[in-house]
Amino acid sequence: MAVYFNTEHLPAFTNPVITIGTFDGVHHGHRQILEEVVDYARSIGGESIVITFEPHPRKLLFPDRPIKLLTPLKQKLELITGSGIEHIVVVPFSREFSELSARQYVGEFLVGKFRPKCIIIGYDHHFGHDRTGNIGLLRQLQADFGYEVREIPAQLIDEAAVSSTKIRNAIAEGKVEEAAHMLGRSYGIAGKVVEGAKLGRTIGYPTANIEPLDAEQILPGKGIYAARVNFRGNIYDAMLSIGYNPTVTDKKELKIEVHIFSFSESIYGEELEIFFIRYLRTEEKFDSLDALKEQLHKDKEAALQALSQG
Repeated sequence: MAVYFNTEHLPAFTNPVITIGTFDGVHHGHRQILEEVVDYARSIGGESIVITFEPHPRKLLFPDRPIKLLTPLKQKLELITGSGIEHIVVVPFSREFSELSARQYVGEFLVGKFRPKCIIIGYDHHFGHDRTGNIGLLRQLQADFGYEVREIPAQLIDEAAVSSTKIRNAIAEGKVEEAAHMLGRSYGIAGKVVEGAKLGRTIGYPTANIEPLDAEQILPGKGIYAARVNFRGNIYDAMLSIGYNPTVTDKKELKIEVHIFSFSESIYGEELEIFFIRYLRTEEKFDSLDALKEQLHKDKEAALQALSQG
């Protein structure tokens, strides 16, 4: 597998079978599309290629309507690779690129850069300036350029689009088990451990304060979660809070704090990957630190029970 970030230095692919999309989340629906690309490429002795974009096109085209992402680029590439795709081309999405006419997009970009044997695309895929290109134009031009067009079934495309929206909504609402079912894996974020108030250690529950590595990735809604933590390839059970810690401060500063069970290492400045397993309860303000400590003990028991179940 190879990943390319520069379309000026692509190799000569053999019978390339390409598909195009953002593939945010790389969820069940996306993986079915990718499997079709892989299977067809193998059936004709070709190479499977995914063309995706960075940054997300909506960031440039609709800056007033920002989108929170499910998968930062690094994770997205890993997940696409895991589907069996042989090559991923990450196209720098610029204003200049967005202004290519639909015919330029096909002739100069798709054909000029990839020489595709087959383009596998959805019925609703649009491209080129003002999104005027579609699968109909690709079919009109296939005789001129010698590629085949295969349409991804409408039901599969619709399911993939609906899933992305549903997953984002579920995560925002703290429904991480529902999101995991649609993703086919537990939802996770990567973050760096930063200095905190160190209050947790005084009541027996030291926490690592997490600063997400990608500010554009969607965070689960406020609350307490059972979680797992990947630190240097080792997986630990944990419980986690996303919220404002109202028992000890009036500041409206959102914090992510994770208490890792049976763990005592100093990890300031280290990077962790956190997976959200189950929502446990809403954030609450307690009358005292003793009351908070009592609740944390209950949270730990609930988290351990949830983690033992899956």
